[in-house]
Amino acid sequence: MKERIRASLVFVYKLLDLAGLAFALWLAFYQGGPEGFDYVVQAAVSPTLETSMFFTGVLSSWAFILSSFWLYRSKRLANWKDEFVDVLRAVVFCTLILATLILLAEWRVFPKRFLLIFTATSFAILFLIRLFKRSLLKQFRLRGRNLRSVVVIGAGARGQKIVELIRENPEIGYHFAGFVDDLNVPGIIGNLSQIPQVLAENVIDEVIICLPIKTFYDKMESIARTAEEQGITVRLHSDLFNLKLARAVPGEIGEAPILSLYTTRLSEWQMFLKNSTDFICASVLVFILAPLMFVIAALIKLTSPGPVLFIQERVGLNKRRFKMFKFRTMVVDAVEQQKNLETLNEANGPVFKIKNDPRITPIGKWLRKTSLDELPQLFNILLGDLSLVGPRPLPERDFQKFNKLWFNRRFSVKPGITCIWQISGRSETSFDKWILQDLEYIDKWSLGLDLKILFKTIPAVLRGTGAM
Repeated sequence: MKERIRASLVFVYKLLDLAGLAFALWLAFYQGGPEGFDYVVQAAVSPTLETSMFFTGVLSSWAFILSSFWLYRSKRLANWKDEFVDVLRAVVFCTLILATLILLAEWRVFPKRFLLIFTATSFAILFLIRLFKRSLLKQFRLRGRNLRSVVVIGAGARGQKIVELIRENPEIGYHFAGFVDDLNVPGIIGNLSQIPQVLAENVIDEVIICLPIKTFYDKMESIARTAEEQGITVRLHSDLFNLKLARAVPGEIGEAPILSLYTTRLSEWQMFLKNSTDFICASVLVFILAPLMFVIAALIKLTSPGPVLFIQERVGLNKRRFKMFKFRTMVVDAVEQQKNLETLNEANGPVFKIKNDPRITPIGKWLRKTSLDELPQLFNILLGDLSLVGPRPLPERDFQKFNKLWFNRRFSVKPGITCIWQISGRSETSFDKWILQDLEYIDKWSLGLDLKILFKTIPAVLRGTGAM
């Protein structure tokens, strides 16, 4: 009975989605211009074979796309961000299908606003439907409805933690049916040798395996096969190696299931949002600051011989090398002179800093004090090598002097123009603290943190704190 009800609800769910897309299409016709509105009215009043085939093709292709993108699978363990990405992908493909069918139908009335209105409206409707569904299901589950019976295999620390999380998050809708393990602890409903009988004789919707993989690999494979034979969903506790930082994300290579362990907090949609923000902001800043950069370039050219830009290879994301741009603040042969100045280095750790560096030009000292020498790095952002906020990219010389492997985790995200180090004393900060600040940024990343760092960078630069 429950499966029939679920199937009926999913069918209604699909109809709501198609109705939402149809409304978005109508609104796009209506707002796209009078010609578009006349077209849809004419198609409704006196449909032709061409218009009937067009709208039938649109709706049927949309239904296929929505199902293909798994919009109707169980999202019990997904969050609203996952829903956001799934809906966005589906709507983009629906828009492409619509545009393709319009071209095939040779519809010449194609207002510029049409696809934009359809995409924005359909995304908003489909996403709001899912937010409403999530809210509704949450209330049902909190009242003891729409629950799934779950058996946890493994009553050790991992299993106990999972049960604790199930009880702390009742909105997920899991009913803990008991443990299966050879341990003698409360809640055991069978031992490991009895798993086929336990699954066969009890109402069980899902199995969560929380056994140590090193000791129980063969047993885990047997459990998965047994559950598969009985049509029961298997979930594997992905903290396989007791790692402190990495988060596990499932995926596939072809038909092979893959579990990925990420040490950064950024998901795909967060990475997309961060990269998009970087590109848009850098483009605007380049446009606004172009006159200032032109003046600085002229001053450099007039006050010292040599090129305007200093281009140096830096170590970027995952230790990939890239050419970083800065306004030149030193004499032309500054890199060669550094070998003779190593004994004067005032910074601890691998970095090289001298307060009264003899290589700096008069205009260069002012540029460094105001951090205006960093402006060409906006072009590095447009090229995709840098971000607005992230760990500062280090020269090859500094990287080669790393003496601790954990320093390298700072390369797990794209480097940036500014970061916590930039607003916390800059050159006055010790190298180890600098690295710890970079790792703090990686572990606590959010768009709000990026904005906070950007706003705090401005007064830090104006004060010139710690600048060398």
